[in-house]
Amino acid sequence: MYHLLKQEGRARRGELTTVHGVIQTPVFMNVGTVAAIKGAVSTEDLEQIKTQVQLSNTYHLHVRPGDEIVRKLGGLHKFMSWDKPILTDSGGFQVFSLAGLRQIKEEGVYFHSHIDGRKIFMGPEESMQIQSNLASTIAMAFDECIPSRADRSYVQASVARTYRWLVRCRKEIERLNSLEGTINPGQLLFGINQGAVFEDIRIEHARQIAELELDGYALGGLAVGESHEEMYHIIEETVPHLPGDKPVYLMGVGTPANILEAVERGVDFFDCVYPSRNGRHGHLYTNHGKINLFNAQYELDVRPIEEGCKCPACRRYSRAYIRHLLKAKEMLGMRLCVLHNLYFYNTMMEEIRNALDEGSFSTYKKRKLSGMEG
Repeated sequence: MYHLLKQEGRARRGELTTVHGVIQTPVFMNVGTVAAIKGAVSTEDLEQIKTQVQLSNTYHLHVRPGDEIVRKLGGLHKFMSWDKPILTDSGGFQVFSLAGLRQIKEEGVYFHSHIDGRKIFMGPEESMQIQSNLASTIAMAFDECIPSRADRSYVQASVARTYRWLVRCRKEIERLNSLEGTINPGQLLFGINQGAVFEDIRIEHARQIAELELDGYALGGLAVGESHEEMYHIIEETVPHLPGDKPVYLMGVGTPANILEAVERGVDFFDCVYPSRNGRHGHLYTNHGKINLFNAQYELDVRPIEEGCKCPACRRYSRAYIRHLLKAKEMLGMRLCVLHNLYFYNTMMEEIRNALDEGSFSTYKKRKLSGMEG
């Protein structure tokens, strides 16, 4: 399923074959929480900006419109008219971000919907059932996302429970994939490594979950309060203990610099809300650093967001016009900014893959970082 094509140091160039097509890695997954990228981005747009994988959220789709409804409509791919891979996260992060609304037990988590307050229960089996109904390409195991500064004894107990939950997830997805009527019987399962910033707990957990021979492995609970240096250290120490013949996914990270550093440390999959969220606020990524279109200096700027960029915004519109749209609160302004940022991320991943193919990743990384800092 995962085929390693090239390696430079720990940086890896590979392919993951799925029922919805081959994913070229390293890859950035565009975040479409409720089966849509915020900022009025359509499926045609996603194809135009080189999107390989779209990520949707189990918890949010369970609450609205309901995973049973998505199942009746033929699964997420049909629902949103997207035929390439989709990864669904397990709902774990959202459940645990509702700190005041939930209660954790061995069987799972009791919590209240952030929409209407109704009581919901989600455990490993429920998360797998919801993701099976959504029929995503890759399902994520149900885990607890621990705050990076949590007490060591709490982290140990939580990681042990996350491991027990993972065993239950694997058993349940195998059962669901074998049922007649399952929309995607080839659904893959990725397990999640946790352990906050305690490298020994991370390493022990990585070794444990590696033995389960899953389809892929993720590093969770990072970029939640620790420094970049701590995050890079945890990646560096943990990745070597995960199977070398399976993809590694760093969840919820990050900036272009974070991605370049993590690729160098052996990570293959990324997702982050930064490009779309920043775009909606007029903050745009370029090869010369970030710019804020709300700044007065762009009022008469007839240049595109970035010279030479082939995204739908840069091919046609000026900074001055897009700035006007943002100031006037016209949705087109947000949309163009989001398209540019996602195109920038997807193009950067393409450049990373090309550099790895050519054996010049470390040179590319230095050049890219120095350009963005300039």
